[in-house]
Amino acid sequence: MALASMTGFARALGESGAVRWTWELRSVNGKSLDLRIRIPTGLETLEPKIRERCSKVLRRGNVSIGLAMQRDQSEQLFQVNESALDAVLSTIELLKNRVPDLAPPSLDGILSQKGVFELKEPEDDEEVQAALHNALLTTLDAALIDLVDMRHTEGHAIARVVRGQIGTIADLTQSAEDLPARRPEAIKARLKKQVSELLDASEGQLDAQRLHQEAVLLATKADIREELDRLHAHVAAVRELMDMGGAIGRRLDFLAQEFNREANTLCSKSNDVDLTAIGLDLKAVIDQMREQIQNLE
Repeated sequence: MALASMTGFARALGESGAVRWTWELRSVNGKSLDLRIRIPTGLETLEPKIRERCSKVLRRGNVSIGLAMQRDQSEQLFQVNESALDAVLSTIELLKNRVPDLAPPSLDGILSQKGVFELKEPEDDEEVQAALHNALLTTLDAALIDLVDMRHTEGHAIARVVRGQIGTIADLTQSAEDLPARRPEAIKARLKKQVSELLDASEGQLDAQRLHQEAVLLATKADIREELDRLHAHVAAVRELMDMGGAIGRRLDFLAQEFNREANTLCSKSNDVDLTAIGLDLKAVIDQMREQIQNLE
């Protein structure tokens, strides 16, 4: 399965009879799938179907779904709101009683009062309405296909970058493996020097047991075998996940945190300049990789 980004945009146009519409879908990063739907009044029954269609093809991301509709003006009807007209006429009668010399209002003046003359959409029968709903959902499906395609295109580009970064992490881990400072004779010489420095600093007051403890601590700090093994294992896990594809963003983000933990431990244990430099390079690449991974579904 292909990897997908959580960022995308799609627009799809449709029409049925005298009605035209536009779907717009926008998707950005999110911890889970969050659908925000804006549709015209009267189409609320479509919302469950919209959510169902989106949930089938999207796993993560904050997705805004908007529908704009327009009806041919020739299909629109003007009508008088009798309740509003009665209210206006009652007010006029009241004013005439209080101000007898008041000039009578014109018909244009009465009809221009807010709410008296209104535009009304024609009421479709159930069959026409069902056909419209089906056409709207068909257009939504087309928009979702375009959105998914765009997310996959960007996901492919991100995957290429992440594969390069995981390759760099693998190379840096191997460089740490191959450091001359990690050879047994180098570690032994460094421990001998550090123990000698401890003896000089204690002016011969350090007992044998304490000396043994300090040597063990120094040897433990010099051993980064466990960290290197974990880094190798994490590299293999990331590559396996990326080969598998699909919605793997969360698992990759967890592995990125594990990478960072091992790199931090590597730096804290390091008593070699070259190893410290490798640890810092690892941290930089891991941070860059995590930024990319957080865009993946």
